[in-house]
Amino acid sequence: MQRTELKNTRRCVVKIGSALLTANGQGLDRDAIAGWVAQMAELRAKGIEVILVSSGAVAEGMMRLGWAQRPRALFEQQAAAAVGQMGLVQAYESCFQQHGIHTAQVLLTHEDLSDRQRYLNARSTLRSLLGLGVVPVVNENDTVVTDEIRFGDNDTLAALVANLLEADCLVILTDQAGLFDKDPRNHADAKLIDTASANDMSLEALVGEAGALGRGGMLTKLRAARLAARSGAATVIAHGHEVDVLASVLAGKTIGTLLSTEQEPLAARKQWLAGHLQLCGELMLDDGAVRVLRESGRSLLPVGVTAVSGEFERGEAVACVDQKGSEVARGLVNYNAVEAQKIKGLPSDKLETVLGYVDEPELIHRDNLVLC
Repeated sequence: MQRTELKNTRRCVVKIGSALLTANGQGLDRDAIAGWVAQMAELRAKGIEVILVSSGAVAEGMMRLGWAQRPRALFEQQAAAAVGQMGLVQAYESCFQQHGIHTAQVLLTHEDLSDRQRYLNARSTLRSLLGLGVVPVVNENDTVVTDEIRFGDNDTLAALVANLLEADCLVILTDQAGLFDKDPRNHADAKLIDTASANDMSLEALVGEAGALGRGGMLTKLRAARLAARSGAATVIAHGHEVDVLASVLAGKTIGTLLSTEQEPLAARKQWLAGHLQLCGELMLDDGAVRVLRESGRSLLPVGVTAVSGEFERGEAVACVDQKGSEVARGLVNYNAVEAQKIKGLPSDKLETVLGYVDEPELIHRDNLVLC
């Protein structure tokens, strides 16, 4: 994708991070919020659908509660999120109302997007809101989510929302000008990367850690871009305080870093599968099985599995790893962990002899399998 193609965007996910929203920990920067809302209202006036993924609830709650540092305990973070979410929603609602635009609060957990029925329900609801001209304001449901099933950062959530709604573009607004070839905080000669592939794994060596208020960092933004690319969405990382940043990005101007995608969009079901962040088990594959999956796009047969770990039931998501432990694919298994342990390494015509029955000849059917 070239920058000029961003002019064709009809549906855009905009993610705004905590460092921008909270004026360096002093509470919500309402003037800045009003500016971004005005820009999003201009996009809506041009016929571009906008979905806003906003951080800031915990940081705003900390300010309201008088806490100087982000709490470590999950229940305290959840309490801060519950308090701060009130201020966050009020700020967006009042700003959008000035432009005659309704907003809708949408709080999601990983379980909402990993369960197929809830995933489809969330997609239908969000599409209905867009059809009504409403701007959804999406955040993680921090008040109820646990460490084990949280997205971990809103960059990831924004990418999954881009997948969910098949958005054309994901714009991540942050407190940096984009992705640099080295950390600009430590190297005065750091150069901004204008364009790169979202699937270029070497980029991860360039990034630093997250700030004090947020959970993410540039690394999570790179991984979010890679996830968004699965549905064909390009990602732009840009400084949120650039003048008319959203209009400039979608006009194809040289601003921030464009992480483009060269791959064809995955089928909707495989996008959903690729977005699973919590996997229930792991299948180790021999070299032949890895080669077949990567080169032929075929189903995974039990004969190619050398080891099984984890506790999973039929239909749950598992990782498929090579002999070095690197994930090569993930999919929905046709057999539970006990059954998979019994049939690993066996040809499909031996399954009935071992199990006494056969549900499917494949351990994972290709329709339920996505490469990583």
